[in-house]
Amino acid sequence: MSFQQGLSGLNAASKNLDVIGNNVANTNTVGFKQSQAQFADVFANSLSGGSSLQAGIGVKVADIAQQFNQGSITVSNNPLDIAINGNGFYRLSDQGAISYSRNGQFHPDKDGYIVNSSGLRLTGYTATAAGVINASAPTDLRISTADSPPAATTLVNGVVNLDSREAALSSAAFDLTDPTTYHSSTSLSIHDSLGNPSTLSAYFLKTGTNSWDVFAANDGTLLNGGAPVGPLNFLSNGALDPASSSTFSLTAPVTTGAVNPLVFDLDFTGTTQFGSNSGVNALNQDGYTSGRLTGFAVGADGIISGSYSSGKFLTLGQVALANFANPQGLELRGNNTWTESAASGAALVGTPDTGGLGVLQAGAVEDSNVELTSELVNMITAQRVYQANAQTIKTQDQLLQTIVNLK
Repeated sequence: MSFQQGLSGLNAASKNLDVIGNNVANTNTVGFKQSQAQFADVFANSLSGGSSLQAGIGVKVADIAQQFNQGSITVSNNPLDIAINGNGFYRLSDQGAISYSRNGQFHPDKDGYIVNSSGLRLTGYTATAAGVINASAPTDLRISTADSPPAATTLVNGVVNLDSREAALSSAAFDLTDPTTYHSSTSLSIHDSLGNPSTLSAYFLKTGTNSWDVFAANDGTLLNGGAPVGPLNFLSNGALDPASSSTFSLTAPVTTGAVNPLVFDLDFTGTTQFGSNSGVNALNQDGYTSGRLTGFAVGADGIISGSYSSGKFLTLGQVALANFANPQGLELRGNNTWTESAASGAALVGTPDTGGLGVLQAGAVEDSNVELTSELVNMITAQRVYQANAQTIKTQDQLLQTIVNLK
């Protein structure tokens, strides 16, 4: 009599229950991937070869295979909670030791590095001060709290309508402090190379049929030596005359320690002269002051964008993902991490939504892919298998007892 089959069945069923229990315990673990016990029969071979009359000697656990199917995605309130929708793993660094995870619950540490609950740093590609991604090699991602650099104004665009019904005035009598010497005006803030604002004002006065002069002043000081910066000439249909320029180059003195003078273009392309009240339709410029970081967001492509108090957005970096030829070959290390092995193959690192890698969803997490109902049914089945194997041992014992009691 042999107890081998029943004993191996008990061991296999016990291991299966361990796997199921671990799955159930991690039902609420973000990024967890359930496992499945896989079995193989055990057969005793002799030197003379096998026989069709030989019975197997039991069962063994051939593998505990992780199932990397997608988990559900749940919205959260943390902008650095990031879910992967598709293939790939986050690449994490522990002082240079690399591991991989599907758990995207991150936060900045005291030094600004993006870390998980274990302090492992999320890696990716850094960006230059101008917001250009440097995709040479992944490194630890860090959110810089430094002020964003300012930019000097180089272009001012204005689209206005000038009232064709106005009577002509003399340019020689223009006085910016006397509204009766011009017909209309408008102003906006421009910036020097240090981000210091100043007020640029434009004044319009009609000098003749279909002709207007433009004066400009910066912080109340007339530019271009007090002369008109240029005329605006119109056709009889109210559009600008294409034979004359509507863009004027200006220089403004700077006393703030920034680049002196401030050189920029004043462009009135699109301006009209119709028989309606003068008004400003559009007015903007391309300079801006420095800004403090007020928030950040992660895009589907992994790009981390910072928003600044200046109203500008700057690219701070990009999250990198990694994939493997055989994810089931990864070695489980706990704390929701894996490391690569010879069975998994080398990591294939890239940016989200490239090379078969998934896309990211910020402000969300990927739930465990454990199906609790299925696991509970599997638990009942494993329990019955355990009981059945225990019964075979009991039966074997009864048969052996019968033989021992023979007289």
